[in-house]
Amino acid sequence: MKMNHPDTDDDLSLARAASTFAALGSEQRLKVLRCLVRAGPEGLSIGDLGARTGVSGSTLTHHMKTLAQAGLVEQRRAGRSIICAAVAYGELHDISAFLLRECCADAPDSVKGHDHD
Repeated sequence: MKMNHPDTDDDLSLARAASTFAALGSEQRLKVLRCLVRAGPEGLSIGDLGARTGVSGSTLTHHMKTLAQAGLVEQRRAGRSIICAAVAYGELHDISAFLLRECCADAPDSVKGHDHD
């Protein structure tokens, strides 16, 4: 019987988390995603997104492409506008849960269950 080490039981989750964190590994991309999350499912036009984040032009296009490849956002055409929206609210929740899944698992029992700031 193969014994799994805690760090290898969920390699797929680890790989997915690493990919998501890589996409968020830019201050500007994180700013863009946070802005889209705040906007909700309706999203923002590319122009509004650029104005709100201070990121525009080819830089914004590049960041949107990276976030879209990670499955975090999408772009759709609405008439003459391009609408950008966060689409992976579940993924964002999952990535938070991934970080906290084993919180304090190796800590002494006296520490477990206490709130940490």
